[in-house]
Amino acid sequence: MSQENRDVLDVLKFELKFLQDGGYGRSVRTPWRPTFVFEDSVTCPNFGDPARPHPCDQCLLMEFVPENMREQRVPCRFIPLTANGETVDHYYRAGTQPEMEEALALWLRTQITRIEREREQGKKQ
Repeated sequence: MSQENRDVLDVLKFELKFLQDGGYGRSVRTPWRPTFVFEDSVTCPNFGDPARPHPCDQCLLMEFVPENMREQRVPCRFIPLTANGETVDHYYRAGTQPEMEEALALWLRTQITRIEREREQGKKQ
């Protein structure tokens, strides 16, 4: 999906709705494989293409990836979702799907609120 004309706020709102609608549950097309957060969403520039032809730096979510994790194969897995620094990767290794979805929903709501406030303050100046 082209990222050129997309707004990060719209992407985050889409992700929240996708999550709330059960988008990260088991796929009907591939029920034998887990659904991966961010990677299996149309947010990902490589959505639906296992060859991953698009570099991750074209993704709007890269601004949330810590600088030292941007060279990872799938950098969006290293977005800190909690104040303690738990990431999607952390939940894959040591958490449960419900725990990850709860942390992801809270993170998405927090980022959406932050960006909306920043934009509103920018309009007032």
